[in-house]
Amino acid sequence: MTVRVAALPLVDCAMVYIAQERGLFEKEGLDVRITQIQQSLQALPALSKGQIDMVASANYVTYFQAHEQGTLDIRIVAEAIRAAPKMMDVLVPKDSDIKTVADLKGKKLAVNVLNNVQSLTFNEILAEQGAGAPVYRQIPFPQMGAALEKGQVDAVHAVEPFDSSIQDELGARVLVDGSSAPVESIPLSGYIATEQYAAKNAKPLAAFQRAIKAAVKIAAEDPSIVRDILPTYTKVSAEQAKEIDLPAYPPTMDSRQIARITDLMEKQGMLKKPIDPATLLVK
Repeated sequence: MTVRVAALPLVDCAMVYIAQERGLFEKEGLDVRITQIQQSLQALPALSKGQIDMVASANYVTYFQAHEQGTLDIRIVAEAIRAAPKMMDVLVPKDSDIKTVADLKGKKLAVNVLNNVQSLTFNEILAEQGAGAPVYRQIPFPQMGAALEKGQVDAVHAVEPFDSSIQDELGARVLVDGSSAPVESIPLSGYIATEQYAAKNAKPLAAFQRAIKAAVKIAAEDPSIVRDILPTYTKVSAEQAKEIDLPAYPPTMDSRQIARITDLMEKQGMLKKPIDPATLLVK
C-alpha cells in the first residue's frame, strides 16, 4: 500500500524519516513516499484534492483553522512533537538593545506564518509576563538568519534546526525560550489526513501509526538516532545536529493535551467555535 506524505525539513519530521530508513514502514506493508514542503500551509490544496494522503508535522493551528472553515475535514493520525526546552527560541542580534521580553513591544519579530502557532504560543508568554506585543512579520524559517543579519527584523522566533544554526552562524542571543511557561510541553504538530482518506484506509493508517510508534521507541532509547537522521533531510550539518535541542516525540496521542492548542486558539480569536480534538483522532 502506497502512502504519500508531505513533510517539512524540521526536527518535527524525524520519526517519519527514521521509520523509512529503518524499514519500519516496509515491515508494515507500506510504501511511504515523502515529498518535502517548506510550510504546512503549502500542503493544504494537495491534501484537499487527494494528491497527497497525509502531512507529517502539520502545524495544528493551520489545520484546525481549515477544519473550522470547512476547507478540510481533518483527522489526526499521530502526534508529531510537543514543545521541549530550548527547541524554539526568540533570538536577537548579539549587540541588540533588546534585553528583555518587554523590550520587544512594537519591534519587528519574524515568524514563519502569521497568526499561527508561533504567535499563538508567544502571545501567552507575553501575557504571562505582562509584556506588550511585537509586530509580527512573516519570514520563512530558512530566511530568518539573513533577515536578522540585515536588520530587516529586530528578532526572530526560530525553531530547530534553524534556531541553533542562527545562533552558531550569527552569534545571535536567546532572548526567551519560546517553549517556556505557560506553553511548556504543548503539542505543536501532528500527522494529518482527511476524514475521507481515513474512512477508506483504516488498515494502512493503523500500520502507519505502528511504524511511527516504533520509531518513537527507537528514538527514546537512543536520541543520537534522531541527530544522525537530521542531516539527511535538513540543511543541518552533522556537527550542528549534535547540539540541537530536540522536541518531545509523544508515543501516543492525547486529545486533552492537543486541546491546549484549540483552547488557546479560541481564547485568542483564531477559532470562532470550539473544536474537540478527541473527535478527530484516528483510533
